[in-house]
Amino acid sequence: MTDRRALIVVDVQPTFCEGGALPVEGGNDVARAIAEHAAAHRAEYDLVVTTQDWHVDPGAHFSDTPDFVDTWPPHGVAGTEEAELHPALAALAPDASVKKGAYEAAYSGFEGVDADGRPLAAILQESGIGAVDVVGIAESHCVRATALDAHALGLRTRVLTDLTVPVTPELGAAARDEMSAAGIVLTRSNPTA
Repeated sequence: MTDRRALIVVDVQPTFCEGGALPVEGGNDVARAIAEHAAAHRAEYDLVVTTQDWHVDPGAHFSDTPDFVDTWPPHGVAGTEEAELHPALAALAPDASVKKGAYEAAYSGFEGVDADGRPLAAILQESGIGAVDVVGIAESHCVRATALDAHALGLRTRVLTDLTVPVTPELGAAARDEMSAAGIVLTRSNPTA
């Protein structure tokens, strides 16, 4: 398997950060930390891909009375400023950008496509990627789903735990247990720090 590595930046959007429609505590700090990591380590990645929730009409995923398990307040609405990449990522210059969830929930980045209609798996395959680092928001939901799908595709998958934040500490712990049990490596972006 190839050693070519990609950085997958999952759903780092204002909609999921403080002040957004579905905020995760620590989201803005994580956005800045990811931007710093990507700038400092860009040479280590053969590909940088972003994913975004880009909901047009995701059906029952949106609710006026959300249960915060299967239904949520409207968020990541296609074409809105909240659905764009977080301003902290302005200098990221990703090699590919994937949007997901137009007409469905779509937690995993692997459910999304780029502007040419290429799914994330095809983008990685075309670039000869054999390993991925997954970061972003939220660890307990879209990061978890993306990492599990990457692993299931046979990619060597790491989640950089200091560059993600869960919806709640309890959900984060459960997600880390599930990812670790699946064989995903959980590590810090700077393991010696």
